[in-house]
Amino acid sequence: MKVLQLGKFYPIRGGVEKVMWDLTGGLSARGIDCDMLCAELEKDEIIHLNGHGRVICLKAWRKMAATMIAPKMVSWLRKHKGEYNIIHVHHPDPMACLALRLSGYKGRVILHWHSDILKQKTLLRFYAPLQRWLIRRADTIVGTTPVYLKESPYLKDVQDKTVALPIGIKPVTFNERIAAEWKERYPGRKLVVSIGRLVPYKGYGYLVAAAKHLGPDYQVLIVGDGPVRENLEEDIRINGVDGNVKLLGYVEDEEMHALLAACDVFVLSSIMKTEAFGIVQIEAMSLGKPVVATKVPESGVSWVNADGESGLNVPIKDSEALAKAIRTICTDASLHEKFSKGALERFDRLFTLEGMIDKTIKIYNDEKND
Repeated sequence: MKVLQLGKFYPIRGGVEKVMWDLTGGLSARGIDCDMLCAELEKDEIIHLNGHGRVICLKAWRKMAATMIAPKMVSWLRKHKGEYNIIHVHHPDPMACLALRLSGYKGRVILHWHSDILKQKTLLRFYAPLQRWLIRRADTIVGTTPVYLKESPYLKDVQDKTVALPIGIKPVTFNERIAAEWKERYPGRKLVVSIGRLVPYKGYGYLVAAAKHLGPDYQVLIVGDGPVRENLEEDIRINGVDGNVKLLGYVEDEEMHALLAACDVFVLSSIMKTEAFGIVQIEAMSLGKPVVATKVPESGVSWVNADGESGLNVPIKDSEALAKAIRTICTDASLHEKFSKGALERFDRLFTLEGMIDKTIKIYNDEKND
């Protein structure tokens, strides 16, 4: 077996690239020949992971509409297509799809459907015929949750060849001293943590408003930066929660992981399907943290956080429901313990890196997946 992970770009920033990187590293570490073909803006380079895995980066002309314009991917794949038994293409990435279409590759194709194209409506109008071809061409279509596969309007007619492949990660490790320091900064308060870019679909305005219903015994800490920061600062002022909500901006991983370990509950307040999975949920679950998430329509978010098992799920855009769920978990010690244990057990059962690699190999071998 020789596999090519195809799509997206380097360096690793988003969730799609991270999954590609982890699959390439994990499969090659088990002795399966696996390369990753992607584009970058700086230069051509090949990164050797081990004796069985490479990351092949080809210089793109430019980045436009969140897509790398990289004709070199087409010529490279035309030249090397005969080396691979399986091409595992990661969607959405129009350049990767075009490269596959023009390569003349005749072998097996696994289509990894990370999400629908939601923001780039103009791009989708031009890309739609190619996307339809890719869906037809794929032998198997994998998605990060069964919910997203079922609800995607583009996959309605191909449900017979879909299979869920949840994202898997290594458990988060943290510095105990730094975690203790975070708790010491807010003595007597329950720490409510959320992590992500400050963008509209994250719904942070509703989390800020929830702090008004929580009162002085709770400290809400939001990690991340982005274009709606000024709006959130205004929301904090209007809601009168300056002392109970802090926007921490970007923090290094060591600090972020320690804060995650220190929190009493993790909250994902997203309001749009753009949040397809919410990897940060499983990072929190790997530390045994109860999660409060939202029931984002057609998204897998509330599947990742199983209501009543690893935490609670509430309607979107409902600050009072967010506050009630946070209070429910934080004021009932036995419930907190139940969700903490449930979060860790759910992580171990569904979201480990090794589990993702195991299931990927089953899919490649065309075995029945439970």
